[in-house]
Amino acid sequence: MAGAPKYRPGLGLSASRRGTEEGPWVKWSLVGAALAFSAVFLVLPLVNVFVQALSKGWGAYEAALADPDSWAAIRLTLVVAGLTVPLNLVFGVAAAWTIAKFDFRGKAVLVTLIDLPFSVSPVVAGLMLVLLFGLQGSLGPWLDAHDIHVLFALPGMVLATVFVTFPFVARELIPVMQATGSEQEQAALTLGASGWQTFWHVTLPSVKWGLLYGLILCNARAMGEFGAVSVVSGHISGLTDTMPLRVETLYQEYAGTGAFAMASLLAVLALLTLALKSWLEWRTQRGYARAERAPVSAPRP
Repeated sequence: MAGAPKYRPGLGLSASRRGTEEGPWVKWSLVGAALAFSAVFLVLPLVNVFVQALSKGWGAYEAALADPDSWAAIRLTLVVAGLTVPLNLVFGVAAAWTIAKFDFRGKAVLVTLIDLPFSVSPVVAGLMLVLLFGLQGSLGPWLDAHDIHVLFALPGMVLATVFVTFPFVARELIPVMQATGSEQEQAALTLGASGWQTFWHVTLPSVKWGLLYGLILCNARAMGEFGAVSVVSGHISGLTDTMPLRVETLYQEYAGTGAFAMASLLAVLALLTLALKSWLEWRTQRGYARAERAPVSAPRP
């Protein structure tokens, strides 16, 4: 056929693959563009936060973090995250186990509901809680009659954070549980193990790294949440201001050193989360590599 490339003996598959690859300049151009984008939009702003936080010296930085309202915001952030993560842990494990191990009517609906917080704005989530628990809301009059405070208090902030962080644990566990299958659980049940024994000794060890990964992401999102918590907290300095809300308050008050000091603390927490996430990914990949290299024992006759 005219114009068709002629077959050349001696050229193997590697040569044909090299013919379809792009030149080195393409690879390095893409790498350079990615590094430049990361430097301009990620690294430089992060470095600037620390530079601005320490612009007036270490003493001013420590004084900004030691401010009673700032210290109260740090404590409240830890409390909200400390309550949110266990709640999402219980729900995430239960939802992932149900979706991965059982077939039932409405399974697709449950999966869609788990993903709902990803598509709903956090501000809208906060307004939903206001419409539910506010004085003009559905439960507001009853709560007011019984002197139960949800909005502008810790319960409302926890509920808002739970909604926003709802999918993280479940979404990390579902594919891991689906990949492991149910053969091990069925074998344990056949050997006489109870449901709880099967969960603690079979299911949980097989998904531990995915579970830790989901908890890390959930905790990072809980500590950095702004929109939903801002709507339900009331912005009461020293009482209902979390660390992100405290940054905004200080910035609006033109207290730049305090705002950047609190922002730098949030950045440190984010970097620690990223380091822990990378370590877990490395451990997981190393475990997979070991499993692939492990020799398969031949069946006994």
